[in-house]
Amino acid sequence: MLTAVAVVAVMVVGGPAPARAASPGRAMWLWNRADPATVITWAKDHDVREIFTFVEPNIGASGDLPRLKDLKKRADRDGIALSALGGEPGWVFDIASARAWQRSALGTKLFARSHVDVEPYALNAWSTDQPGTVAAYLQLLDALQADDARPLEADVPFWYHTIPAETATLADSVLTRVDAVTVMSYRDTATGPNSIMDVGSDMLLRGGAAGIPVRLAAETASLPDCPYCTFFEEGQQRLANTLDDVDVAAADYPAFTGIAVHHYGSWSTLRDSP
Repeated sequence: MLTAVAVVAVMVVGGPAPARAASPGRAMWLWNRADPATVITWAKDHDVREIFTFVEPNIGASGDLPRLKDLKKRADRDGIALSALGGEPGWVFDIASARAWQRSALGTKLFARSHVDVEPYALNAWSTDQPGTVAAYLQLLDALQADDARPLEADVPFWYHTIPAETATLADSVLTRVDAVTVMSYRDTATGPNSIMDVGSDMLLRGGAAGIPVRLAAETASLPDCPYCTFFEEGQQRLANTLDDVDVAAADYPAFTGIAVHHYGSWSTLRDSP
């Protein structure tokens, strides 16, 4: 039996520790033709609830449809959503190809949404005619959104708020055209200067104001020119701990809907410890 002093001590010193915020789960990019059974086992073990699954143009002729159907069957069984992943910088000035890809991918009826990774800043035109390139990119998003009723999600860099567009910034203009964004907040710390939260907070705030869900993201591939942009050197446990810390730090932002990890190929082979 606890004495009165012990009871007071428990009450004052703390009692049970505050519960850690529940994780909203993870998402991940899947760019390669990995074995469906292996992918889904990995996803289940790492609380992955959505897989951005690369779909080749003209999927019917690619020979990859049977694998994708197998992936879908296994994902459905374990409550994991699949999104059709695609994107080329050239789509900015070739909307017809982008629309053809989306129609082909979503026409399989395997995917809950489109997830596009189109990086207009990779084009030479970004340097020679940034306003024209920005306008063309926004027209691309308009076209993809208009072509299908299913949600459209876009990968975006964290610095789009520095680029003028229309009456505000490119970040704001993208948020008016998509149903969700994933921010490439590629850093290897959770909080503090130059961290995932530091670079991702601007889009979290803008997404909250616009009523658009915002996912943050972490990188696991080797990036020799930017080691602080990836967990390649830190390993699996540091990644897991850091993403848990981001879940806690980002929970105060209404727009926050979780963290995506780039990408299955490098994440699944990331070493266990430094």
